[in-house]
Amino acid sequence: MEPRTEGRPRGLFVGLCTLDVVQLVDRVPAPDEKVTALDQLVTAGGPAANAAVTFTHLGGAAQLLTGVGSHPLGEMVRADLDRAGVTVTDLAAGRDEPPAVSSVLVTADTGERAVASTNARAHRLAPPAPPDLDTLLAACDIVQFDGHHPAPALAAARAARAAGRRTVLDGGSWKPGTEDLLPYIDVAVCSAAFRPPGATSDTLRFLRDHGVTWAAVSHGPRPLVWAGPDGAGTVEVPEVPVVDTLGAGDVLHGALTHALARTAALTGTDFADALRTAATLAAHSCTSFGTRAWMREV
Repeated sequence: MEPRTEGRPRGLFVGLCTLDVVQLVDRVPAPDEKVTALDQLVTAGGPAANAAVTFTHLGGAAQLLTGVGSHPLGEMVRADLDRAGVTVTDLAAGRDEPPAVSSVLVTADTGERAVASTNARAHRLAPPAPPDLDTLLAACDIVQFDGHHPAPALAAARAARAAGRRTVLDGGSWKPGTEDLLPYIDVAVCSAAFRPPGATSDTLRFLRDHGVTWAAVSHGPRPLVWAGPDGAGTVEVPEVPVVDTLGAGDVLHGALTHALARTAALTGTDFADALRTAATLAAHSCTSFGTRAWMREV
């Protein structure tokens, strides 16, 4: 089934959702030192969640398949995503343990971030029952994965392939289960930190050899490198004054997924154009503090 080319695009985002506590500092403190933050944010975060918020902001309808739970911190996450227009299917419903929390320090002069998080390690999630998963897939045009929560991700990827839905991987890093997911991925955009264990070829070649049709690797402010069935190339990343790099990759993937949801038969030109649009938005997101301030201007 090809993506719809008219109407509001609908995306299913499968992966991590966290509570992000983000503080802007002059510098990261030394051991046993305290610093006073210049600014702070408390918001829902995580690759899949941030991408879903971006997708929704650009005019899509996003469904997030993740684990939040009923802990008070989880209620904060759910309320924040609701305000952003993202619908949540909670695979941790009824659990009282807190969600994953990310503590983030952003250095004011450079925009670089330091992150500590449990990610998905403390949250083992089972896939939704097949009828529920089929319902989620029937209501979407495209599915994005961030590699977290491997059991739900693999079940959703297999079902998406069977249903003919285009699949996108945000490969921020190699995770347990990534090797099982790759055969079901149509488009993968990975960071330079994505290093398959024991791989002897470059990342683009590795992805293509493992069944990914369209692949790209990002290198921060340097050009993205991509390859596909009918060509290969690079996409420049706009130069911007950097305030905060937190979530830039998530914005990239949310914007890319939004563009691909509106594209039927994908060509090299289409892929490069979608990457260019996404890279421009991701660069712009780095010009303000936090993962969403850029939305006031775009």
